[in-house]
Amino acid sequence: MRVHAKRAGVLLSGLMLPALSHADWGMNMVPGVTGTSNEIFSLHMTILWICVAIGVVVFGVMFWSIIAHRKSDDREPAHFHENTAVEILWTIIPFVILVAMAIPATATLVDMYDTSESDIDIKVTGYQWKWKYDYINDDFGYFSNLATSQDEIYNRLEKNENYLLEVDNPLVIPVGKKVRLLLTANDVIHSWWVPEFGVKKDAIPGFINETWTRVDEPGIYRGQCTELCGTYHGFMPVVVKAVPQEEYDSWLAEQKAAAEKERELTQKDWTMDELMERGEKVYATACAACHQADGSGAPPAFPALKGSAIATGDMAGHLDIVVNGKPGTAMQAFGEQLNEADLAAVITYERNAWGNNTGDMVTPKEVFDYKNQQ
Repeated sequence: MRVHAKRAGVLLSGLMLPALSHADWGMNMVPGVTGTSNEIFSLHMTILWICVAIGVVVFGVMFWSIIAHRKSDDREPAHFHENTAVEILWTIIPFVILVAMAIPATATLVDMYDTSESDIDIKVTGYQWKWKYDYINDDFGYFSNLATSQDEIYNRLEKNENYLLEVDNPLVIPVGKKVRLLLTANDVIHSWWVPEFGVKKDAIPGFINETWTRVDEPGIYRGQCTELCGTYHGFMPVVVKAVPQEEYDSWLAEQKAAAEKERELTQKDWTMDELMERGEKVYATACAACHQADGSGAPPAFPALKGSAIATGDMAGHLDIVVNGKPGTAMQAFGEQLNEADLAAVITYERNAWGNNTGDMVTPKEVFDYKNQQ
């Protein structure tokens, strides 16, 4: 008996533990920060209470019939085959209920799909495993990469509050403006989702999907890719920063100036130290997730770069595989993802880091010339 009592105590503790550890867990949706998300929430609550009312009526009639007409009460079952009035009622009533639910649902869907008269147009492109945001009206763009450190991912450091939900460059938009998002993908199907916006739209290679949002409250809003897109699907967060118009205008001017400065870097005379410093940052952002921070890789899918034939061998071969990728493998083409300065820096870094020490240096001008020759 004592053993059974102990087992029962352990089982009871196990059943109570989830309740204690999920104190903030809730069952219902929550209102968002956009008109669309609030319409979705209102629609959800309306239909929920309609379903509750239907359930109460149906189960109420069922239980009343079971109790009031039970056999033990000497009730004789009625014998009938058809009842025209009942059949008309159970056809008309559900029809009316469906129409009552369809009217607000249709209005919400029409509003969700209306991308006309936007103030800002942004192209969102999904890559394995990052997002690129191109501000179409302002002729600049940038990548948004996971900013959670490898030390946190591999439990060498304590995980922070926004673990796997932080990026180096969030999407920045002004509050109160209608932002149209044009979504596509470079490789496989991704899905851009921010729950507080009420927006979830697939990004499909070769197709352009449209959606829109208008954020009413300044703040930082987080989401994720919600389409299984490969090994590091869970490392592809979405972060949107909504700011007042004045702050957005200032940020926009800074981004345009930075984009112009990046374009000028192709002609700059670079030193080995400058390329190595920049290359280390680019590698940590674009390459370390697959090839590891120490260049050891994760064979066979992601081969080591430390001491590899690619990183220590023919320079042209190294340049080609970084720019054009390798078909049939997980190695992406970075020619469209990184600018010439970043490509030159990361190749130089890979050829001289982790003891490779080839002494080779690639300049942005060489990368530019190579891309133009293809």
